[in-house]
Order: sequence, then C-alpha cells, then structure tokens
Amino acid sequence: MERAVLNVMSRIGMHRTLYEKNEEAVKQHLIGEIMSALGWDWNNPEEVRPEERTEDGRADYALLINGEIVAFLEAKNLSVNVIKRDEPLRQLARYCFSRGVRYGILTNGAKWVVVKAFAEGTSLRDRILFTVDLEEEPLERAIIKLSLLSKENIRKLERLATLLTAFEMTYKSLLNEGFEEEALLNYLRTRGQPSVVPAAKLSGVEVPKAVYVYEDGWKPLPLGDRSLKGALLAVLDYLEGRSSGEKREEVRKAKKLLSKMELPPEKVVILLREIEKDEGLRIGVEV
Repeated sequence: MERAVLNVMSRIGMHRTLYEKNEEAVKQHLIGEIMSALGWDWNNPEEVRPEERTEDGRADYALLINGEIVAFLEAKNLSVNVIKRDEPLRQLARYCFSRGVRYGILTNGAKWVVVKAFAEGTSLRDRILFTVDLEEEPLERAIIKLSLLSKENIRKLERLATLLTAFEMTYKSLLNEGFEEEALLNYLRTRGQPSVVPAAKLSGVEVPKAVYVYEDGWKPLPLGDRSLKGALLAVLDYLEGRSSGEKREEVRKAKKLLSKMELPPEKVVILLREIEKDEGLRIGVEV
C-alpha cells in the first residue's frame, strides 16, 4: 500500500497538469493504483464495474463483493477539490440513494472523501466518515485511513471509521491532560506483553519470575535460579550463544567465575546495566 501511495504522489508531481484536466488519466493512473493495492481486482467487472447505471445518472464505478454493490466510487480530475466542494458529493449521494448503496467514495486521486449515503435526520456533511489528503497528510495516517476501503475491510467501514475517530479523539484528549506522547505510545506497544522492569530501574530487591532481552518485543530467556544472579547468568548464556571465537570464550569464563561467587543483588544490577551498555542490549526482569 505504501508503494502505491508513493507511486501516485510521484505521478502527480510529474504530471499535475495532465491530471488537473484529464479525469480518465486520474482513473487509470491514480485511482486504479490505490484500489488495486487495497485488494480490488480493478479490471475484473465482477469486482469493479465501470459506468454503473442509476436513476440519477451513471456512477463511475460500482464496487462489488459476491455480486452485491457495497460502494459507489465517483472520480473527478485533480483540479476539483472534492473535500471542499458539495455538488460532487451530493451527486454521489444521489447515486447511492437511488440504488440503496450504503457507502460512497469521492476522489480526485489525491483527495478522498468517504460518506455514508443515508441516515435519517442527518446532513450529508454529517455523514462523512473520513477524508484523506495524500498531499497534506503524513503517509502513515493516509495509509491507515485508506486501508478501511480495502476489499477485506469495506463491509466493516463504518464501524472501523468510528473506532479510528474515537481512538484519535481519546489520544488527543490524553495529550491535553498532560500525558507524554512517548508514554502513551509505549502504553499501546506493551499491551499484552509481560510486566517487565528494565534493568535501569531495578533496585536489587526484586525476585524475578522471568528475564528477557528485547528483540522486536521482549524475548524470554531460560531462567534457572529465580534470583537476580540467576537472571544475570541467563543473560550470559544468551550472550554466549550469540557470540563466537574469543568473545564467546570470554563470556564463558565470566559466566563460570560469576556462578561461583557470592554476588550482592546491588552488584548484579550494576553488572546487568553494564552488559546493556557494552552489548547494546535491553534487559528486563518480570517480577
């Protein structure tokens, strides 16, 4: 998906004048690239049907799953600001309403508007589920929102859009309450992971249930003795296993020596921190 978005942005940069005047080029070069990356077989009429007839005219594309139209997609050239202009959105809504199609997608290739076609007591603007602006938004945000239009997700579009909006509002509210951004991101990253105390925060009184090193997530190490010394020896076992030659022999000797010594917990904590620094490791203990 990232590659498709970057391709589209590159084409817009090189051929903006063409796309501002030629809607067909927008369809073929920009929209087709994005929708194909989202899992739609763009040239298969069983999934993407062009020029679909409605009582109010022809929708540029109907998106189908198992023969059912799940959304209409209307294309405009790049000069049309589909986010700000109302008439193209009203046109799309009429197409959807006339055929009982739940969702409408309006795009000029760079800007995307996704709308729920009908809901009693609401205005059309109220029913916009989300917008995407590839030229103004960070790539990561645009990709996540566009992913809601994938063939896999489109039946869940409204629910996912609501969850995404709620997530963003909650995140902003927590920042406004004074929480640090990095703390919030770490909170989300560590969901479902063990309660690990980093070596830098160990005090020496902990009784380990497990010891970990960080490799794209906390990786548990075999722990023999449930003590901080046992955690240290487990880390040395790990280092021995990933080393070779003289380095491996040095680790083996250090492990043999330390295993025979009486080590105060405070000394073990210092050694774990030194290993982190020297080896570029992150070590943690579950207590």
